Amino acid sequence: MRKYLLGLSLLLAFGLILGACSSSDSASSDGKVEIEFWYGLGSEADKKMKEIISDFNAEHEDIEVIPVPQADYTETYEKLQAAIASNTAPGIFIAEVTPMTDLASKEALEPLDKFLDEDDSFDEEDFLASLISPGKMDGSMYMLPGYGSAQVMYYRKDIFENAGVDPEEAFASWENLAEASRTLIDSGEVNVGHMPMWGYENLVDIALSNGGSILNDDGTEVLIDSPEWIESWEFIREQIHDKENMKINSGGQGWEYWYKTIDQVMNGSAASYTGSSGDKGDLDFDKIDSHIQPGLNGKDPAPEVTGLYLGIPSSISEEEKEAAYEWMSYFTSSEVNADWSKTIGYVPTRNSTTEEPVYADFVAENPYANVPYEQAQISTPEFIDPTGGKIIDALSIATDKVQIENIPVEEALKKAKEDAQAALDEVNNK
Repeated sequence: MRKYLLGLSLLLAFGLILGACSSSDSASSDGKVEIEFWYGLGSEADKKMKEIISDFNAEHEDIEVIPVPQADYTETYEKLQAAIASNTAPGIFIAEVTPMTDLASKEALEPLDKFLDEDDSFDEEDFLASLISPGKMDGSMYMLPGYGSAQVMYYRKDIFENAGVDPEEAFASWENLAEASRTLIDSGEVNVGHMPMWGYENLVDIALSNGGSILNDDGTEVLIDSPEWIESWEFIREQIHDKENMKINSGGQGWEYWYKTIDQVMNGSAASYTGSSGDKGDLDFDKIDSHIQPGLNGKDPAPEVTGLYLGIPSSISEEEKEAAYEWMSYFTSSEVNADWSKTIGYVPTRNSTTEEPVYADFVAENPYANVPYEQAQISTPEFIDPTGGKIIDALSIATDKVQIENIPVEEALKKAKEDAQAALDEVNNK
């Protein structure tokens, strides 16, 4: 998420000091192996996670998983670095892909191959390719996707209907959505048409959906100043600043801008917005419906699907590692994945999840709930920043220049390319 990524390069600069011995005795007084599970969830997601953990503990006489929630994924990673350095790492944790990859590169994550080989329930091909692929490094699997997230389109059904705008046609392309936004505003139904969410993620998605790429195939050149990027970002800049068909909210404390955007659509002052699949709990689907992101300039949509990944620290005891994998296998099973995705709204990580009755019956009655999964089928795998976050930082700075300051796109992306390329060259030349 934005808060994490802006601070990532600073966090990674501290590095990791790996403990030389295993963590302290993990056995409880009743003989169970106790492992802490660290995660950055709150509200309904935290409540559901604790319910799933309770079910796991009831089914396993020899393992006790202890939930340890943090404020967000940034806090989880900050605390994890300190815990690894002091040899007090948890049994298992969940984090975003770039810090997980950094940990794996420093041998701070346990390779999962030996567990996967002995797990008859594991089927790599059952996982969504766009979510399982980032978990591999140098031929070994270091992490499994716990859940996925996608940026999808949410809109007010009644507002579109009252203005005579067909949502299927409006969301068929970004060009159509711009025209629909103007129609909706001119009808008097709303003050604002569509609201892209503040941050680089949506602008990356639209660039990818215009045929763009972040790096070249051999990972030596940053391509974020290519025509595909300039065209797509210019399209959004024009809609926000020149034509005023679209609008963004920015700034505020924490996720204030995010919830302000949701509120404007829910109260009817805006017609639609680009938001997370995890927004489900904040939306009233008697009023709201959902759609996959569109493409631009006749291109097929190709937005990123992002994942939150489960990993096991390499410094803990073998007994703890085995217990941690048991929990990992349980949480990523299709049955649990179905319950989690149905309740919280995240993208299912396994194709078989969609066949589980608890999920299949729910999406049959509520088609909007399956939109993130449908979009994930056509999505681009999440970008793993080889510079530890500096390319993403450059994109984030350029985003604010375009979305907020109305600086010419070509100027903003040229500067971002220079900074990102310098960081990439430094990594590649080591």
